[in-house]
Amino acid sequence: MELQYRGKHILAPMVRVGTLPFRMLAAEYGADITYGEEIIDHRLLRCTRKINKMLGTVDLVEKGTDSVVFRTCDEEKSRVVFQIGTSDAVRALQAANLVSSDIAAIDVNMGCPKSFSMSGGMGAALLSKPDLIHDILTTLKRNLNISVTCKIRLLKTHHDTVELARRIEKTGVAAIAVHGRKVADRPRDPAQWDGIAEVVSALSIPVIANGDVFEYSDFQRIKDATGASSVMVGRGACWNPSVFRSEGKLFWEDVKREYVKKSIEWDNDLKCTKHTLREMIVHYSCLEFPEGKGINCCCSLSDIADMYGERDFYTEVVAKRSQCRVHPFAGINCGS
Repeated sequence: MELQYRGKHILAPMVRVGTLPFRMLAAEYGADITYGEEIIDHRLLRCTRKINKMLGTVDLVEKGTDSVVFRTCDEEKSRVVFQIGTSDAVRALQAANLVSSDIAAIDVNMGCPKSFSMSGGMGAALLSKPDLIHDILTTLKRNLNISVTCKIRLLKTHHDTVELARRIEKTGVAAIAVHGRKVADRPRDPAQWDGIAEVVSALSIPVIANGDVFEYSDFQRIKDATGASSVMVGRGACWNPSVFRSEGKLFWEDVKREYVKKSIEWDNDLKCTKHTLREMIVHYSCLEFPEGKGINCCCSLSDIADMYGERDFYTEVVAKRSQCRVHPFAGINCGS
């Protein structure tokens, strides 16, 4: 069954932020669909799929290491979207096959302007290669039993964006997300909702509008302005994922503590946890204040727990895990 993309509030893909704890927290606050962070196909192909008995998760683990590249669980299977970075159709399909049984959809990143994403012709570099876009998307669509989508940015002119979007629609994708900024634009530049509206008017498939959503009321504002089927939020959710609550955002300090607890519960990567907390802090405070400096000094999730007053919770979680006396991956290898 394909994931439905109409009338949805969606968590955008964000590097080092969109890991399992953050996705679960966003969903708890009201996100209907949650995108994971972009994972490059080359890296995914170095992974083995394993069942983590201790956490109750499926982990994509880099071979020869304990490094978890992607972690998910049954609870989010019907809503989680795996975003892949790729510039090759065959390689994209090989990578997608490793994770397709554990997710609701796969999305091809065609909008990230950062150098790590654009290297090798991936991310926003694909926007100038419509034939390659067609090859990648049609290959995935024909061979996967889950929804296939992509996320783009605005091109030099609205006409150019519409023409590319029309070509993408012909591949049979379930939806297309449009970030209302061009590659050269910076986050401080206002999103061009009129550009998204042009795409919406030209297509029949769902269009997901992305850009400048910071309050719950903005979900309806951007829908009214663009006619988009669904709305995606990135920075607004990163700063406070309770932006998805129809009742209004929760107090920032409480949200941070809930994120810390979920990071402990799902044994999140320390670097990702610290990065996400810094992103949450920098919008409301300053990283040079004691909290920001304190995060930099944390060497473990235990330190994070102490810093945010969650020692009892951490101790309880660790005690439950200690009852599992075998290595979490012992004897479990579901293929590479």
